[in-house]
Amino acid sequence: MIAKLSGRVDSRGDDWAVIDVGGVGYLVFCSGRTLARLADGQPASLVIETHVREDHIHLYGFMDAAERDWFRLLTQVQGVGAKVGMSILSTLDVEEILHAVAAADRTALSRAPGVGAKLAGRIASELKDKVGAIALGAAAHGTAAFARSGVGGAAAGNTADAVSALVNLGYGASEALRAVSQAAGRLGADVELPALIRAGLNELAPKEHPR
Repeated sequence: MIAKLSGRVDSRGDDWAVIDVGGVGYLVFCSGRTLARLADGQPASLVIETHVREDHIHLYGFMDAAERDWFRLLTQVQGVGAKVGMSILSTLDVEEILHAVAAADRTALSRAPGVGAKLAGRIASELKDKVGAIALGAAAHGTAAFARSGVGGAAAGNTADAVSALVNLGYGASEALRAVSQAAGRLGADVELPALIRAGLNELAPKEHPR
């Protein structure tokens, strides 16, 4: 099982690259974001996910483990094969996927070719608890889990801390992350923690229906 390749970029196509490792060329399928960071003739090191089937062995390459981990998560969802998983990762970065799933944002997920509204809803539904766990892990481990998912800096810390605060108040991890993500989307990345917590609580408050 191949888990990593380090060598030189021999050539590239629309969704693939050939990595020359000691004179052996490995065909690796990559997201558009990973391909954009490769250059012909230059050194490259890719994290690899190997898919073995009866009729083929395919290598999928990623610039970092966070993108690889999201590929694994996405392809666990029924209807999301390797091609659609790569399409999502080519359209949205890992931070955008995290927040789209947390906020059940079908529109954002549907931006990826091959993802309709029904499939986007299934992705958000099946992965929502897993992104909630990412948020709690970030709060417990100094935002390390968010860093692995592409969320960095003060924004990651505030998001994780706000989610942790809402969970301590009795809310579930996934609904807390969804509320904080929606609030952060409205208020912007520079919002301070107390305001983010208040906005998250407002998102969770029962909405009054007009008479």
